[in-house]
Amino acid sequence: MRPHGKKRRSPEEHSINLPKEPSIILGIDPGSFTCGYGIVRKKGNERLYVASGRISVPKSAPLEKRLKELYAGLTEVIREFSPEAGAVEKIFFAKGIKAALSLGHARGIALLALANGAVPMYEYSALQVKKAVTGYGKAEKMQVQAMIRRLLSLNFEPSTDGADALALALCHLQQIRLK
Repeated sequence: MRPHGKKRRSPEEHSINLPKEPSIILGIDPGSFTCGYGIVRKKGNERLYVASGRISVPKSAPLEKRLKELYAGLTEVIREFSPEAGAVEKIFFAKGIKAALSLGHARGIALLALANGAVPMYEYSALQVKKAVTGYGKAEKMQVQAMIRRLLSLNFEPSTDGADALALALCHLQQIRLK
C-alpha cells in the first residue's frame, strides 16, 4: 500500500486532451483578379509541399462574376485537398479606397469558402508571415519566394501569389508549434 493510502495513477490519467494538430494547411493570398493558394502537409517535424497555384479571373469581368469564379475555384481546392485549417492574410492598408474594397470582397469570398467547407480559419498579418518565413518582417516578395523554395525543397520557382499562400500555410504551422 502507498503512503497515505494513495493509489498510484498511470500517466494516461494525468494527460490532457489537446486538440489534434492539423496536418494539411491551406494558405490563401486573396486578390480580386488573382488569388494565390498553397497547400502544405505536416508529417512529424517535416513540412511538405502538396500544391500551389493561383485562381485568375478576367479583369474585364464585372465584380460579381469575378467573385463567383473566385469562390468556385477556392471551393474546388478545398474539395480536392480537404485542408484541416486555412490561413488567410489579414487586411492591410491598400493604395486606395477602391483597391481596399476589392481586396475586402476577395477576402470575404475566401472566408466564405473556408466556412462553407467547414475549415477552421486563422488570420496573419503580412509582417507575421514574412517574419515566420524569412526572419525579417519587411522582406521583399522575391525573398519570400526564395525562402519558400528552400524551406519546402522545391525544384521550381512558385508564382509570387502561390509563394505568398504557401508562406501563410507555413506561418500557421509555426504558430501552432509555438503554442
